Formats: sequence, structure tokens, C-alpha cells
Amino acid sequence: MNLSSVEMLRVWAGLTGLCLVAFYFGVMSVGGVPSQTVAMLATAIGGFEIFFFGQEQWLKRRGKHG
Repeated sequence: MNLSSVEMLRVWAGLTGLCLVAFYFGVMSVGGVPSQTVAMLATAIGGFEIFFFGQEQWLKRRGKHG
């Protein structure tokens, strides 16, 4: 698999978001109160990646059909 630097950046961003989500739920599972900053960061990174995934799919579909 040969990914461009932009694609690798997206992979690292996705992994960072997953680590933040795991940290958030890990803190909750031991009875702690996680920081709201962690929740906001995970949401921002996840939303960013979902947006770009959808945009990529839209552009691929548009290229094939129009």
C-alpha cells in the first residue's frame, strides 16, 4: 500500500481521534470525570475526517457519473 503524505496525515488524524475516544471512555470506566477538552478534540477530529471521507466519495462519484 503506497499512500501519499496527505493520505498518511488523514490516517494519523484518524488514529489520534480513536486514541482520544479510548482515553475518554477509559477514564469513565475507572470512575473518573474526563476533561471536556478531550471530548471536544475527539469530536472535532472525527467530524473533520468524516467530512473529508464524504467529500472524497462525492468527488469520486461525481467524476464517474458527470
